[in-house]
Amino acid sequence: MNAMLAGFFGGWEIVLILAVVLLLFGAKKLPELAKGLGTGIKEFKKATREVTDEIQNAQVETPAKPVTPAAPAPSRADSPVAQAANPPKA
Repeated sequence: MNAMLAGFFGGWEIVLILAVVLLLFGAKKLPELAKGLGTGIKEFKKATREVTDEIQNAQVETPAKPVTPAAPAPSRADSPVAQAANPPKA
């Protein structure tokens, strides 16, 4: 991504953008903006790392369960309705 942006912006374009930002926000606000941006990036990376660790720990703690075949379904002859309709012969 950085290499792609470097292809679009040369040295003079970056200087021009920084000068416009300096004019818009002023010299006193730039350190505060940079600090806020850095803090936000740091928090984002921390949250991403925590989520990644949590996913990895969940995968390690819960091993895959073996697949067991399902029990066969009862036949209609075994149902209580079928037994009441057809009582056993003596």
